[in-house]
Amino acid sequence: MPGIYRLKGVVKHYDWGGYSFIPALLNIENKYHQPFAEYWMGIHPLGSALVETGGVEPTALSALVEKLSFLLKVLDVKNMLSIQVHPSKEAAAIEFARENTEAIPLDSPKRNYKDDNHKPELMVALSDFWLLHGFKPPEELGNTLLNVVELRELLPVFNQTGYAGLYKFVMEMPQEEVNRILQPLIDNISAIYKDKKPDKTDEDFWAARAAQTFSNDGNIDRGIFSIYFFNLIHLKKGEGIYQPAGVPHAYLEGQNVEIMANSDNVLRGGLTTKNIDVKELLKHVKCEATFPTILPGERNKEEKTYKTPAPDFQLSVFELEKGDTISFQPAGVEILLLTEGVVELDDDKETIKLQKGDPAAVVFPEQVVYLAAAAKSTVFRASGAFHNR
Repeated sequence: MPGIYRLKGVVKHYDWGGYSFIPALLNIENKYHQPFAEYWMGIHPLGSALVETGGVEPTALSALVEKLSFLLKVLDVKNMLSIQVHPSKEAAAIEFARENTEAIPLDSPKRNYKDDNHKPELMVALSDFWLLHGFKPPEELGNTLLNVVELRELLPVFNQTGYAGLYKFVMEMPQEEVNRILQPLIDNISAIYKDKKPDKTDEDFWAARAAQTFSNDGNIDRGIFSIYFFNLIHLKKGEGIYQPAGVPHAYLEGQNVEIMANSDNVLRGGLTTKNIDVKELLKHVKCEATFPTILPGERNKEEKTYKTPAPDFQLSVFELEKGDTISFQPAGVEILLLTEGVVELDDDKETIKLQKGDPAAVVFPEQVVYLAAAAKSTVFRASGAFHNR
């Protein structure tokens, strides 16, 4: 089915989402002040995109494409997301089969594995974006445990048992001990941030916010330990980062475009109201130093590609000035997403306009696709891992 078609994604109203960014992208009014957290473009049991093929009703993308190896999203993170990790492909297959054997329903809150696939992720910031990503290098983590007085008793644990021992210690610690260690810290930093201008480069800021958001019934969320254990990263607009299997991470604030293998396998370790399974989490976390790699993208003329080792997807972006025209030939089914500007999309048979309100299109292989920018524009191109240049 060659051609180009408008694509309508699926909005997810998770409680951590913002109120204006995604509605502005879709040019819709948020009349009821709902959180618009994610916009999904792809094929997934929890939300399949629709294709405008010219009929009375749009057609599900899943009816036109048997399988899509990736899922493309826009995220608006107003409140921080859970500490989480994703299993490897091999582990996901084993654990999915086990939970099937145990007859745990797919929609059960106790279900950890929704499918048999891995979920490597790549995100590119659309604004200043803050996240946690992997454990700090040893010297830096040691300094944190020494200098944050309330956490100093954890330094011997780290020195004697390493990353795995430290993380297991705090994740399996009785709640009373979590409260004992963290309550003085939270009291201290909360008092400071009443009068202090927010400093997002400071872990204390995020810990204070987390305590305000997630701690309830007198119990402090143990995910706050991870804020001090993990690398705190600030991405600028246009910068990307890759989250492979096993690397713990959490999005804290900002907007991004995210592409991932088509999966919903998430193991959570705190800062969430969703199910936390510490035993499963610890089976898959890479308890080792992580030295973050910020991806600026590799430019080839107007196209900038964010390269990762993931075999499931590739993400690139066209940054066009008004009047620019470029072309490419998709090797497989691809999704285009406009985040700024206005472009005309043409395949010599059909012309459609991408703009706010209609920002996405699906393009099928075999036809050369032309993009003409009517204004300064940014268009993301999502595909399987290998596409034509």
